Amino acid sequence: MQSTIHMRAVQIGDQTEVQVLIKHPMDSGFAKDPADQLIPARYIETLKFEHNGKTVFTADWGPMIARQPYVKFSFKGGRPGDTITARWVDSSQAIDSTKTLIEDATGR
Repeated sequence: MQSTIHMRAVQIGDQTEVQVLIKHPMDSGFAKDPADQLIPARYIETLKFEHNGKTVFTADWGPMIARQPYVKFSFKGGRPGDTITARWVDSSQAIDSTKTLIEDATGR
């Protein structure tokens, strides 16, 4: 199964910039379907990023985050070729994760 997480990590100077787009409905539980029935809540509760096994960014979310969330952050200490892992857990206990390698911004 293909991951719902699309991630890119680029080394720019001494900073690693990580950009992520997550395909997730982020249903709040307050919206209704065409039959006027409430759509059950289903949203990402925890989002975690690791650099070579060490946590560099964590987010605890609730139902008011927009669907298909986009996240961008930077951290120090990364090097081209290092591994970045992203993992989320949602309110229905579904889990997804993916890994990518840090790229060099110069293209080398």
